[in-house]
Amino acid sequence: MFVRDVMTPNPITVSPNTSFAEAMDIIRRRKVRRLPVLKDEKLVGIVVEKDLLSASPSKATTLDVWEITSLLHRLKVKEIMTREVITVSPDTPIEEAAVIMADKKIGALPVVKNGKLVGIITETDIFRIFVNMLGARESGVRYVFKLKNVPGLLAKITTLIYETGGNVISVASYEINEEEYSVVVKAKGIDVSVFEKRFEKEIEGASIIDLRFV
Repeated sequence: MFVRDVMTPNPITVSPNTSFAEAMDIIRRRKVRRLPVLKDEKLVGIVVEKDLLSASPSKATTLDVWEITSLLHRLKVKEIMTREVITVSPDTPIEEAAVIMADKKIGALPVVKNGKLVGIITETDIFRIFVNMLGARESGVRYVFKLKNVPGLLAKITTLIYETGGNVISVASYEINEEEYSVVVKAKGIDVSVFEKRFEKEIEGASIIDLRFV
């Protein structure tokens, strides 16, 4: 799966000379949290809602409402925006985009192709993929296994699920240490009692940590 499969194409944008007031109005009215900034169709920055809120006058200000309104209309996006923007291409693997966002602690990545902005991918898009990949909206049986790092062990477990009437919906794994890892498997149609009896007899190097009917 690639960024192009989940990004929002043709995102709402502003120019460097867009006023603070207009940018904030767009964010609130269009229910978005960040706006790529384009100049002559080239990405030159990004402004996010928290930047705008940080630039707002404090409630403790001595300015009156007319002075505040005038100030916010004079303040331009170019004075607030982040100029060094991290981007990805439409062909970037989705997991690579997720790693960039996690490591850089950013909530979105503009998507650029041939120097032009073609989309944006956000943390919401990543969460949506995570939910789908884990089959979180599907009903079934959810097992958590602890496995030794032995080649073919997971294949034996999924084969046993199939042999006991199950259809695997999703599989996710994460490393506990160099010798062990945890695997979450969601399946439908499995005969749990038969599976667990055979698991105990036939599967070595693995244990069942959790079982839930969801």
